[in-house]
Amino acid sequence: MDANTLFFFIISLCIGGGLGATGYYYFSNRNPKTADTKLEATVLVERIEKVFKVVMAEGYFTEIYNYQDEKSIWNLINDKKKALIIAKAKVLVGYDFGKMRYHISEVDKKMIIDFFPEPEILSIDTDYKFYDIEQGWLNRFQSDDYTAILNEAKQTMNDKALQSDLPRIATNQVQLMMFQLASTMNWKIDLQLPDSNKKELGHYSNYKPTDAGVDSLDLETD
Repeated sequence: MDANTLFFFIISLCIGGGLGATGYYYFSNRNPKTADTKLEATVLVERIEKVFKVVMAEGYFTEIYNYQDEKSIWNLINDKKKALIIAKAKVLVGYDFGKMRYHISEVDKKMIIDFFPEPEILSIDTDYKFYDIEQGWLNRFQSDDYTAILNEAKQTMNDKALQSDLPRIATNQVQLMMFQLASTMNWKIDLQLPDSNKKELGHYSNYKPTDAGVDSLDLETD
């Protein structure tokens, strides 16, 4: 191999290597899988409160919503948008004992309850999926539409949970818990509720005698 051939060979290697490195850098940067994605999040704690809420029952719900909205354009064209939404929710029902009013009679070893709150929904964990979304030419989905649909779905879940057996089951559960705890400490619970409070709680269950017993947990439907 003479000098000219050797020189040409070395130059070819250098040019080929440079082109290869340049091509690799170009295509690697175009590949979305190797993109350098940065995510920044800021968490703000608005406030912390002390609560005394106890979960007594949980339920799982699934609802299917068929949303349709139709608008008339110049009374000539009906512009329609629609969507199928499947909503799932985990609902926790219990009591906020911070709302309960009571006083203690240490002589008789009694806790006298003057007001007992109704069972309430403590939390709803929801999950939504949209299917078969169709939009018109001008009647299209906006961010406010999705927000309104989700709020309506959550309110429906809330209403369904209150109409279910969850509040009644929670009422029986809290009775059993309170009476058994009092019995283990040789205390009794005396319910001296006003008539209005008794009427409110009567929608869910009647309170049993103060002595704890397993038979106080009645889950049969009325």
